[in-house]
Amino acid sequence: PSAVGITGRYLTNLANSDELAELERKNREVVLSLYEALSCRDVETVTKILARDLEWWFHGPPSHQFMMRLLTGDQSIQSSFSFSPKSIASFGSIVIAEGCDSERGIYWVHAWTVTDGIITQVREYFNTSLTVTRLSSSSKSRSSASSTAEIASVHYCPSVWESSLSNLVGKSVPGLVLAI
Repeated sequence: PSAVGITGRYLTNLANSDELAELERKNREVVLSLYEALSCRDVETVTKILARDLEWWFHGPPSHQFMMRLLTGDQSIQSSFSFSPKSIASFGSIVIAEGCDSERGIYWVHAWTVTDGIITQVREYFNTSLTVTRLSSSSKSRSSASSTAEIASVHYCPSVWESSLSNLVGKSVPGLVLAI
């Protein structure tokens, strides 16, 4: 299932905002536990947190695939590079973490999908500004004489999160939109 499907299913199945807040808190804890385990090189905990068939998306220069090298045990990774999130936010099953290494001019965003306490997907963005939007249907009714503007307004995509650290790398970076 896609991240959109997973998020939508969780949001419609949750009875109230307290349950959603609790789910988001637990998902943030899972992701924070992963970063802590990675910094300590705790392979056992990393193995417990990540799905065996983790779905991985990467956007950025191939030379910046630090997370993949770290998780696969590649010894060529620079031991001084660490993933230490500066901000973290969650939206249902999606947890967004961002950080940067301003000395190297590297900015990163990870969009993790957490299902039942296990990370099943990661979307990794390097030196890319990210805006997260939530897809939803508009509540506006359509008249029989629909115009192009009315058709375009059927879907509403509010921005729920935007990169805030991309300007710390000291260079212009491309921007992408992630729809959840």
